[in-house]
Amino acid sequence: MYVGTLSFDLLLGDVRSLKEKRSIVRPIVAELQRKYAVSAAETGGQDLHRRAEIGLAVVSGDTGHLTDVLDRCERLVAARPEVELLSVRRRLHNDED
Repeated sequence: MYVGTLSFDLLLGDVRSLKEKRSIVRPIVAELQRKYAVSAAETGGQDLHRRAEIGLAVVSGDTGHLTDVLDRCERLVAARPEVELLSVRRRLHNDED
């Protein structure tokens, strides 16, 4: 069994309230969950207006499939015009870790 995680550090555009921030972050999280069947959530920066952290996790029996899903998720977030992807942290774990 392999577990892959991604942590995205995002800079949001012209956001002036936490409500506006949620209107940007929630659709990204929902699309990741719907398209790729990953577990995703806003995991940091909840009290900041222009920054967000989204974390996701995937479980697979095959490292090739796991890497493919993580790559697709990263491309999806990077392609969103309303956010700037500042950094991505990727981790792969196996059942021996």
